[in-house]
Amino acid sequence: MSSDAVPTAIARVNPITLAELPLRPELVGEEPYGAPQLDVPVCLNVNENPYPPSEAVRRDMAHEVARQAAGLNRYPDREATGLRTDLAEYIGFGVGADQVWPANGSNEVMTQILQAFGGPGRTLLTFTPTYSMYPEYARNTHTDYVTVPRDEYFGLDAERVLTAIRDARADVVLITTPNNPTGTATPVAVIDEVCAGTDAIVVVDEAYQEFNDTPEDSAIALLPKYGRLIVVRTLSKAFALAGGRVGYAVAAPAVIDALRIVRLPYHLSATTQTVARVALRHAPEMLARVDELRETRAGMEEWLRMRGFAVVPSQSNFLLFGRFVDRHAVWAEFLEHGVLIREVGPEGYLRVCAGTPAEVDAFQRAVLEIAPHAEMMKVADSEAISSKKHVRTSSQGRS
Repeated sequence: MSSDAVPTAIARVNPITLAELPLRPELVGEEPYGAPQLDVPVCLNVNENPYPPSEAVRRDMAHEVARQAAGLNRYPDREATGLRTDLAEYIGFGVGADQVWPANGSNEVMTQILQAFGGPGRTLLTFTPTYSMYPEYARNTHTDYVTVPRDEYFGLDAERVLTAIRDARADVVLITTPNNPTGTATPVAVIDEVCAGTDAIVVVDEAYQEFNDTPEDSAIALLPKYGRLIVVRTLSKAFALAGGRVGYAVAAPAVIDALRIVRLPYHLSATTQTVARVALRHAPEMLARVDELRETRAGMEEWLRMRGFAVVPSQSNFLLFGRFVDRHAVWAEFLEHGVLIREVGPEGYLRVCAGTPAEVDAFQRAVLEIAPHAEMMKVADSEAISSKKHVRTSSQGRS
């Protein structure tokens, strides 16, 4: 370069685009998962517990985190021994600490399960409509993903599940109860029959179990009978700890060892473990809010039915209601009224979660404003939508 040449300026940010990156083929065109996070007065779209931990609980958390901070120069307990012991005590059913495995939300737990038992050449089966992250777990672990529709009431019976397992040659079957986004529950007797009829790994996602009218009716009771059963739960919902990111698996000790093989070193921070242990220490107080939200959900369901909406009977802290010809337009109208709900699940439905009395009042006022001019589906339209076929996607791409 000559001494009088002017150097080319380099941009502060490289202008390369996503399309120019050598992504894995199945990631091309994909977008990050996530519900809308909008600044509105009333957020009833992501099934959060609307009641934060009380001031007393927050003080306890702050005290314990401050005490823990003196050791943050050291790695945390990679086995989360204290938290696993506390979780086992909370769970009951005679579960020991060696049967519990916590991680950063049930999302990480599910990913670890598929890292251990899924992968290339293996198949995950689940039943739609259901949680929209499941295909992402499969994609990210190179696991084939197969779905079969639930029945017309969004329920499951053992024959339907076992037939689907045989047809798909499933290695892992995932049953969500109460199911998201429908709120419908699968009886433990059905899960018992499924486990007895298959050698597949059976994963039961009980993220919303505490909101069930009979929370003690849990698949955890079946663990002594079935070594290939895994029950997954979370502290995000009932314990108002969505920001804490703690989920956990309950299974036979050998299954927990399998998850420990694939977990990243020191995957659960010392701070996270501490906050979760404080929340569990205050379980009676936290679960009192769950009882209140269960009543709120039931009241919202009755209120919507009385105004002519189709509502799916729910055992969770949310409801599907509709059915709207143009649900996106109705969702947008709710947003204009300052109420954010979720456009998810079967076509024509919207999902709303139970909120505080003030939030429920705002939702109901919006309903009364929107309902008179919202066009509803006819029965024939609903039946046509309910007759969808099963879908199979593979680690080579999603359809």
